[in-house]
Amino acid sequence: MARLLRKSLKIVAYSVGGLVGAVAGYWSVAQVFSRIPVAKAPTDEAATIPFFIHSNGVHTDLVVPLQTSYIDWTRQLPPGNTQAHDTTYHYVGIGWGDKGFYLETPTWAELKPRTAVRAGFWLSTTLMHTTYYREADLRPGPLCVPLRLTPTQYRHLIAYIEKSFQRDATGQFNWVPGHSYGDHDAFYEANSRYSILNTCNTWANTGLKVCGQRACLWTPFDTGILYQYRDR
Repeated sequence: MARLLRKSLKIVAYSVGGLVGAVAGYWSVAQVFSRIPVAKAPTDEAATIPFFIHSNGVHTDLVVPLQTSYIDWTRQLPPGNTQAHDTTYHYVGIGWGDKGFYLETPTWAELKPRTAVRAGFWLSTTLMHTTYYREADLRPGPLCVPLRLTPTQYRHLIAYIEKSFQRDATGQFNWVPGHSYGDHDAFYEANSRYSILNTCNTWANTGLKVCGQRACLWTPFDTGILYQYRDR
């Protein structure tokens, strides 16, 4: 019996040690890769389109003007899909993430192990989250970085964002009614799978690469993205 107990304790110890080691390794790789910059792509074109990187302290959104000559986002992301039905907003923040995290985990205290496992290992579907802003809501600070894009850069970003949305039979973005965090946001079905290697912040970081802005080589955390703009 004593030998069996010792063997069981060893297995538990190795399992815990392996888990701790894996988490530590993941965190270490993330710290290294998020410090490796991808430089802003050179261009002679004038950067005239306002654009923001916005974080809530965990999750990063890419914030774009609701209406420009290049795209009118209100056609696919109408403010009428929010509780407020307010048409006076100027910008929309767009983010991608795990469906379970978005809909079942309003706060970290409510995170369920099942949700975390499904999200981390490609077992769950994803959503786009859109949040409407006025210009006064987007004050520069540690969690909000103002930038400007050229028309070419913005077209690349538009294509990247549009591909992330799932469309219904009519070609419209597939809205998820009845779900929001407040009165000025909405959810839509998304493409691709979430994982520990492809997080909401990885999506935003890739978007920055696509439109030629400073970015990390790879990051699962918002801190990696914001690190690249710390000295701006």
